[in-house]
Amino acid sequence: MKLPDISALQQIISLVKHIIFPGYFESCPTDETLRRCYIEAQQQQLRLLLCQQISAEQTETFLQALPEIDQMLQTDVEAMIANDPAVDNRDEVIYCYPVIQAMIHYRVAHCLHQMGVRIIPRILTEMAHSTTGIDIHPGAQIGKYFSIDHGTGVVIGETCIIGEHVTLYQGVTLGAKNFIADQNGQIMNIPRHPIIEDNVTIYSNTSVLGRITIGHHSVIGGNVWLTHDVAPHSQILQAGASK
Repeated sequence: MKLPDISALQQIISLVKHIIFPGYFESCPTDETLRRCYIEAQQQQLRLLLCQQISAEQTETFLQALPEIDQMLQTDVEAMIANDPAVDNRDEVIYCYPVIQAMIHYRVAHCLHQMGVRIIPRILTEMAHSTTGIDIHPGAQIGKYFSIDHGTGVVIGETCIIGEHVTLYQGVTLGAKNFIADQNGQIMNIPRHPIIEDNVTIYSNTSVLGRITIGHHSVIGGNVWLTHDVAPHSQILQAGASK
């Protein structure tokens, strides 16, 4: 098996940034016609680099998915603006907020993961992990309008399912409670991480563990250890978290 080229993967992520957020991470023409030509040139360069790392068919599948990745990332920016009163403007979120950097890597990696690409998706999310402190497995499913405030220490496991308009704070773990082995003693890769429904907020340093469901429109307070299902419209604080 051909090993991934780390330098090429870094360039691929950089090109995706330039295409989705033109002018933010590299100078871009302001004239609309020239701007379209610039983005088309970036897409062609992206195609060439991807073909060196994955198959031509997978490359075309990814490029067809790029508008959806773009749309998802725009909602992540909007979610951060809506959830943090410290935000002055959209530019600040794109330039400064680690969640946007992490989500660019994650949304690209998740697309490749769904296509069956091996190793590369994990490399991409680990690149973001090393720079932002946000650890998202590319297999996790995360809906639109996702926001993480601050971000350091957030962990989202492989089989997590996260709905839309979900907000996490620093130090949140969406992890596994335990592992199940088969008859040969091998750990089984089965759903073992939480399901977080729409419009849920989870505050800092809370651990939500196991294949449990946090119902929609719930608020989970900080420093909570949670291992049981939560009904919709619930508020869970430290004193009421344990069972």
